[in-house]
Amino acid sequence: MHGEYKVPGGKLVVVDLEVTDGVISQFHLAGDFFLEPDDALADIDAAVTGLPDTSDVPTIAAAVRAALPEGAQLLGFTPESVATAVRRALVVAPGWADFDWEVVHDRPVSPRMNLALDEVLTNRVGDGRRNPTLRLWEWNESAVVIGSFQSLRNEVDPEGAKSHGFDVVRRISGGGAMMMGANSIVTYSLYVPASLVSGMTFADSYAFLDDWVLEALRSLGIDASYQPLNDITGPEGKIGGAAQKRLANGGVLHHATLSYDMDGQVMTEVLRIGREKLSDKGTVSAAKRVDPLRRQTGLPRDEIIQRFIDTFTTRYGATTGHITEEEYAEAEALVEAKFATDAWLNRVP
Repeated sequence: MHGEYKVPGGKLVVVDLEVTDGVISQFHLAGDFFLEPDDALADIDAAVTGLPDTSDVPTIAAAVRAALPEGAQLLGFTPESVATAVRRALVVAPGWADFDWEVVHDRPVSPRMNLALDEVLTNRVGDGRRNPTLRLWEWNESAVVIGSFQSLRNEVDPEGAKSHGFDVVRRISGGGAMMMGANSIVTYSLYVPASLVSGMTFADSYAFLDDWVLEALRSLGIDASYQPLNDITGPEGKIGGAAQKRLANGGVLHHATLSYDMDGQVMTEVLRIGREKLSDKGTVSAAKRVDPLRRQTGLPRDEIIQRFIDTFTTRYGATTGHITEEEYAEAEALVEAKFATDAWLNRVP
């Protein structure tokens, strides 16, 4: 059995193993990482050999960590990344190159349609009716998009939203509110089969699915990094955040919103940003929490989006795709039945 795991921002971890009578045997670790001392590699191999094939990531990582000699240096990988590669080998998880990817950047639609398209396209990838897809959002009105489990009244000031022309909608994934002003953010959605992230913890899957966008940001001169669980950050603050929803049919929705431009005063008038949350982030004002892409790059939003598309296309061999009329029709029906209803918006009052 063979498993690979590219550490986000780090190195490639490769494992080969067999399973004999329910335990891991003939285990060998390899990769382009750095490890000192050299013979620690044999210690890691010995630590994994003999573990039950049902061992989870924390169990495997703990065994690796316990076997390392005092003062061992792991550069570009961790015991957890070794464990993730092992689990991916045991479940025969595919990699990015095993799929035919499409990139979609189509006409603007309403925020509610964007949310409905997320559900429709995730379902279709899970059912095998659509190739795994990266979609860059475009929208024709401003909105606050709150997370699936957020309280509407706690997150949004209705008078502030109305006065600044922001609709309020709810998405199917968890996480926090995002303020989608016209031409002021960059949002993308990935629709992938669950098999792509098999063997990973939820936390690892977030960084894994966003690793390509860190490459795109760095190519623009931004020293971007991932801050668990779901934040994309730079030296001076947060750039964006990601969220996920996993459907029963095996489709995974992973989407992220990055700030291109922002008005900190408008944000505080539209969103009810509590002092506790700001304190947790180590800042004293909402405006200081976000470091927008426009300020960092000086580039037009369209140029940043094109860099995202080019990076993803080059890295994964993606081709240009489009949303079909049938998919648009299905999403329009879902807007009427779900995303435009008071029942959905107020599911958590």
